[in-house]
Amino acid sequence: MATSVSRVRCETLRTLPEDNVRQILWRFADRCDLQMLVQSAREVARGPVARLVAGGLRSTHEWTEQKATLLEAFDQSGITAVFMDPEQGGYLVGPKNLALALIAFELAWVDAGAATCSLAGCLALAPIHERGTPEQRARYMSLAVPPLPGTDRKPWRGAFCLTEPLPYVGVDTGILSGKLRVAEWDDGKEPLLHLEKRGRFITNMGFANFVTVAVDSADERIKGSCIVLVEEGDPGIFDRGTPTRKLVHQLSSTCDPIFNLTVPASRIIGGYTVKDGTIVPNYSHGEVIEAVFKRTRVTVALMSSAKLLSAVEPIIRYQRGRFRGSEQAKAGMLRYELGLQQRQDALHRLASLWAIGEAGASLGFAAARLYDELDSLEREKNEILDAKGVRRGKSELKFFRDVNQSALELLRQENNSPEKRKAVCYDELKADPLVQFALQDAVANVLCPAAKLWNTGTGANAMREALSLMGGYGITEDCPGFLAYKWMDTQLEATYEGPEAVQRRNLSVTMTSELFLAQFQQWILEMRRIAEHRPGTGACTLATAMQLWLWTYRHLQVATDADGGALYQSARQGVTFPLADALCWLLASRQQTLDLIELETKGPANPVLAEGLEGTLNFFSDLCHIQAARAAGEAGRICAELVFGYNRHPAWDEAGYKGCYRNDELDSLEGLIPGISACATDVVSEDGSHPVKAGPCASCHGLEAFQRLRSKLDGCLTGAQLAKDRAAEAISKVMIPEALDYPR
Repeated sequence: MATSVSRVRCETLRTLPEDNVRQILWRFADRCDLQMLVQSAREVARGPVARLVAGGLRSTHEWTEQKATLLEAFDQSGITAVFMDPEQGGYLVGPKNLALALIAFELAWVDAGAATCSLAGCLALAPIHERGTPEQRARYMSLAVPPLPGTDRKPWRGAFCLTEPLPYVGVDTGILSGKLRVAEWDDGKEPLLHLEKRGRFITNMGFANFVTVAVDSADERIKGSCIVLVEEGDPGIFDRGTPTRKLVHQLSSTCDPIFNLTVPASRIIGGYTVKDGTIVPNYSHGEVIEAVFKRTRVTVALMSSAKLLSAVEPIIRYQRGRFRGSEQAKAGMLRYELGLQQRQDALHRLASLWAIGEAGASLGFAAARLYDELDSLEREKNEILDAKGVRRGKSELKFFRDVNQSALELLRQENNSPEKRKAVCYDELKADPLVQFALQDAVANVLCPAAKLWNTGTGANAMREALSLMGGYGITEDCPGFLAYKWMDTQLEATYEGPEAVQRRNLSVTMTSELFLAQFQQWILEMRRIAEHRPGTGACTLATAMQLWLWTYRHLQVATDADGGALYQSARQGVTFPLADALCWLLASRQQTLDLIELETKGPANPVLAEGLEGTLNFFSDLCHIQAARAAGEAGRICAELVFGYNRHPAWDEAGYKGCYRNDELDSLEGLIPGISACATDVVSEDGSHPVKAGPCASCHGLEAFQRLRSKLDGCLTGAQLAKDRAAEAISKVMIPEALDYPR
């Protein structure tokens, strides 16, 4: 069978990827509701949002009447009601992670501040949705839904108040200065609580009617921390505070509020119990935000990827039109038609940026879809645990030890051929919802911080590169696509919901899960199989890089540094953090490859795509190959630094000389082993003189397996630059619209 490498590629990308391609790549081609939602969000983004940006509304910090028109646009388009279930006034059934991710992507394509304004309302409701009591869900979800036509009611808007004006804006979410005390507690009545909180950088605060506030106990009658709902009509001070003088995301309202309120104890999110005269919240603030952030971080990650992909069309337009209007560029001339795209550099750099954007989108949407699946399994898991009387926390962890072993057994069975599997055992494990939850949860715990870390971090660097490809035009207010604003916005997104160090710390723990590593091992084989029928994707390169990463991780688990100190431990972030970075590159590239296979599998069934599908597949294959080579290079560099970097280099001393040849030794050995002199790297003369360098070459004893893998990985890069050449040529020929479709 002919492969994509051996055949002559006559077809290439004809037009920029349209919705039919994206729907297959991101797995919502069969969801008409999500397709309509995307169109609604796009109309808002490229209409009202784009007009506000073009009109200069990003130059003010205050929340103005013009900016407030966004809220009405969100309501009318259906964006506001997406988060709610039908019984609460919404219209989407089931989990909403993919839906929210698509909205964030469409809005951030034009302006991330508008996307944040929309998502912050969902963030305020997320603690209630994830851990709230049925009464809390019913009240606040229903109030936040836009009213039906003819109904005289304004929807409630929410804000989430976690960070405080601690030093450096309180980036440690475990430290709270907000306090909660008992104000009144009469016998037989519900306790009244006094809440004090000064917030910092709180989005939506300029118009919020209710706020979910994280506080710590300052009263011996209240145990630990919690999150409490406050409303603007509560007794006391509900001060929205001064607008934050931020340089980015100006289409969202951000303030530093002050709360000094009295609220009933029923406002504690998730409820509480009374034990020995003490109010014990059912969930600490940390337990609530853990459930919230592991989902909402994905949408923030996709905002950066959206901006990067949105830069492709403006850059192509700028590069091609760079010399038009000059005497040296007449219509019909190559200089007129291609401009900067006559030269490889501009095209190669754009191809690399495009590949990063596609990989980030693939990773982010994969995480969103996984959480949609996981949400249903989690509810089923909770019902089973409740029936068994297993409480949350340590009891649940203990219970899942046996479940995790069952999950590992399922993976072992899947590695066998169907005829060698224990049919009864395999079928039972496959149908066990707890086993399926354990497997998917292990992956989700890695994909979420990986997407947030890689998409926003690598995306911010790539946006700076995108800006440079626009020349001086890139830093002007009227730059097509608002690229300068987008580059600035990515700097904030890298710190949203925990800065990069938080994501790396999270990854350094979750990526050590036995369940994740067992699945990672399967993914290596999966990439090998893909490479067999579609070698042009770079899947084999990626598989080798993944194998190198896994070898490095296992080595670091047992290796020590030159002083005998253990390497892989929480305190050694110089080891754990870079290894987490390397993993992110691999995960993004893997998912990009899987999306390509999905397009190859499902694309032929779409009549709209049939005519140009081969060219689209060829181009996306080349992007995958470009990204796989880049990911392999980054992972290989990081792994080599960690494996070799903690060994002490030999010096020209007594210990170092032991590993060197003497001149007289070589002379005597030459008669026995002809040519050995040419192989000796470190030779010491009789007078003690030696080669001019730091010391004898370092020994790689015990690391031969790593060296073989690293050498193999370098060889696997074969063909990567040819793929970049093909992608560059495709970009120079692809058709683009005459003008951007926003603002409109």
